[in-house]
Amino acid sequence: MPAQGAGLLRFFEEDTRGVKVKPEIAVIMAVGLIVLSVVAQAFF
Repeated sequence: MPAQGAGLLRFFEEDTRGVKVKPEIAVIMAVGLIVLSVVAQAFF
């Protein structure tokens, strides 16, 4: 376990404002955007 006193895990404790998106959804959206760009480049 890393030492919590060193501030290594501090970012997990802070609640920030903004849109909350799961990492899996972000990766899927990024891959989808890449695929969409490649398909658009091929047809246009």
